[in-house]
Amino acid sequence: MNPHSLKGRAALSMAAALALAACASTGAPKEQMAVATSAVDQATGTAADAPAELATARDKLARANQAMARKDYVQARQLADEAAADAALAQATARSARSSRALSEVRESIQQLQSQLNRS
Repeated sequence: MNPHSLKGRAALSMAAALALAACASTGAPKEQMAVATSAVDQATGTAADAPAELATARDKLARANQAMARKDYVQARQLADEAAADAALAQATARSARSSRALSEVRESIQQLQSQLNRS
């Protein structure tokens, strides 16, 4: 095989991959929007203990939808990704709050049991 031919093929393959990536990144981010919408919907049902984070996710999703309507796909993609991340943060924050409450309840129960044992 000719080494120059391999370099040419590699360069051509790289150029084709970059062109495909560029096309994919400039088109409408339908998948990112669907993921973000799903993440925000799911967080809405489970993240009541994280209202600020959930509000941020909803706001970014709304802004992503506005960017889609303007065909500003770069901003729409960025905001959709951020909305999905904020929704995940809202869920994690809510889980943490629930775990902290459960831990407090367990500690309180332990203290009550210790008090009862000390009285016996």
